[in-house]
Amino acid sequence: MRNGDFEIERRFLIRAPEAALLRRAQGSRITQTYLEKPAPGVTERVRKRESGGVCVYTHTVKTRVNDLRRLEIENEISREEYERLLRRADPERRTLEKQRWCLDYRGQLFEIDLFPFWQDRALMEIELSDETQPVELPPEIEILKEVTHDKRYTNSSLAKCIPED
Repeated sequence: MRNGDFEIERRFLIRAPEAALLRRAQGSRITQTYLEKPAPGVTERVRKRESGGVCVYTHTVKTRVNDLRRLEIENEISREEYERLLRRADPERRTLEKQRWCLDYRGQLFEIDLFPFWQDRALMEIELSDETQPVELPPEIEILKEVTHDKRYTNSSLAKCIPED
């Protein structure tokens, strides 16, 4: 994501995928902390992403345009800046830990997030170039429901409350 691009994505609640499927994907460990809300409709977070022994730190500000589209400003930051920003952590949100698997299916990149608080399900998302772009879902993924329009399944909301359904 470049600085100041629109993020357009669809999200799906899925049955936790089989290990065989994940062996075809690239994985990373993500620690994501939300910062105190700067304004209504805006979220701010810092993220530590570990893969292959390398850590990358990012600072992201997202402004909601609609359920599918957000203006996203994301910048890579130093470990020191990450630790400084953590002091502004939102006390009402937990830090999210997740294992992310990036799966290529027919030229589409799906990101599957496995969270420690769910044993039987996960979230899968795909970024789109525009809101009308068709999506061909991998047949080996069991879709429980699309949650693009359900704010309870955004990472920011999951940091506050985990849906039971």
